[in-house]
Amino acid sequence: MPFADISTGARLHYEDLGSGEPIVMIHGLLGTARSDLGQVMDWLSADYRVIGLTLRGYGESTPKPRDFPPNFYRRDAEDVLAFMDALGLQKVHLMGYSDGGEVALMAPGIQPERFLTAASWGAVGYFGPEVRPVVQGYWPPTWITEEEKSRHGITHIEPMILQWIQSMKMTIDSGGDVSLSLAHNIVCPLLLMLGDEDRLNPEAYGRKFIEKVPQGRLVMFNCGHAVHELQWEAFQKVVGDFLKNR
Repeated sequence: MPFADISTGARLHYEDLGSGEPIVMIHGLLGTARSDLGQVMDWLSADYRVIGLTLRGYGESTPKPRDFPPNFYRRDAEDVLAFMDALGLQKVHLMGYSDGGEVALMAPGIQPERFLTAASWGAVGYFGPEVRPVVQGYWPPTWITEEEKSRHGITHIEPMILQWIQSMKMTIDSGGDVSLSLAHNIVCPLLLMLGDEDRLNPEAYGRKFIEKVPQGRLVMFNCGHAVHELQWEAFQKVVGDFLKNR
């Protein structure tokens, strides 16, 4: 699989499948393009050129170890934009899941002219005080598998997850804005998808974001966080129609 050396200093591993209009896809926390979004990429590659990147510090991407400074979402969004530059992608469809969904909400707010559409699930662009205990619930990191540690070359998981939790709580305690303040900049059609059982991403937060996007739409699913895994057929229908009817 190829790598892209980008202007922000990262080296990103990626998959490049199919042909047609380009779709850039971004995975979530402790994922890679293949582990989180492989089924989605394979499905969409029948009709589109699908480019699944793995964010810095994850999988085979560098620098390592993956870290979470307070601005990590902004840094990842700037990596995505630099990745597009490195591959000569002037304008793309953008899709992201979970932490990658936050990036998919932020990047079109930074450079609106670069995106044909944006789709995000498991992300809301804002973290209010209600989700602070949910974030704290990620400690201790006993939920992380040995396979995940091996996939990312993680030898000391505790400081990594503690830094993620601290940065998330810092965002919450400073007002909660991840990309909500950029939402009004998004000019492309935006599809936001949430599971009604996703405790980290409440429907009310999603509606707060969508209200600021001129062509924004929120679709709720009867499931938890990983909509694409838990409601695969419904997810295919919503995303397929969104891309065809934009």
